Amino acid sequence: MLVTRYSHEHDIVFRIKKITGETVILHGEDLRLEADAPIDDVRELPEDLLRERQEEMKDKEEYSYRLFRQDYQLMKDKKEYEHRKNEPRDIQRFQLPVKVLHIDGDRLYLKKCIDLYQRLGLQVHGVYLQENEFPLEIDDIIRKIQPEILVVTGHDAYSEAKGSKKELAAYRNSKYYVETVRKARNWEPNLDQLIIFAGACQSHFESIIRAGANFASSPDRVNIHALDPVYVVAKVAYTPFMEKVNVYEVLKNTLTGEKGLGGMETKGLFRTGLPYVETK
Repeated sequence: MLVTRYSHEHDIVFRIKKITGETVILHGEDLRLEADAPIDDVRELPEDLLRERQEEMKDKEEYSYRLFRQDYQLMKDKKEYEHRKNEPRDIQRFQLPVKVLHIDGDRLYLKKCIDLYQRLGLQVHGVYLQENEFPLEIDDIIRKIQPEILVVTGHDAYSEAKGSKKELAAYRNSKYYVETVRKARNWEPNLDQLIIFAGACQSHFESIIRAGANFASSPDRVNIHALDPVYVVAKVAYTPFMEKVNVYEVLKNTLTGEKGLGGMETKGLFRTGLPYVETK
């Protein structure tokens, strides 16, 4: 069932995660936000509004996809021009795929993200875990997968009642993202050898970056879209390894932008080689 909250003027569409007594635990349908509300504060979303919001979100997602494809085509054309200028025309190149590990605290979001990775031509290994399990499992998963890009995301939220925005304890899951990034960075200290994106809606951006992430959410403590991490990953994966990933260029293709996402200069991971040899 999809619902909205009377107290927030029905601004965000949620799924009901569970009901505990008179309290409903909610997960954003399109935003990586976890919230709770009194049971009498939620209403089921009417069918006509549901269709309207789904169409609106689909249009936004397709717009971001088209922007990324345009950028990718420009990068590809530039690279092919350089190769044609410097190499014989009959030499074929090959490329090595980038290995992405995506750990998600939401099973439905993980499926949406994997669908988009595949649409963008990226190989991904997806793992579903509860956010509090991330730090406990990260060592074993990294040892097994040996990724070049790690995404750690799910749900999060800031609670003013628990403290100021500077305090990590005031966030629902930020501490788990921080600890997970720190453990992952112990495996590979070089920021250009293991690229890490971590965080969700309203996450404590500064702490996650200090822990060793290349990219994180959320600088202005705003909500981020479920698919935003995929566009960050795709930009890194398709940028040639001799070039830096321009952080602004990464963010402009996301649905959230610089208020919800940020990061550091990072080398691309796209590598080509020659000659291409067909398997006999």
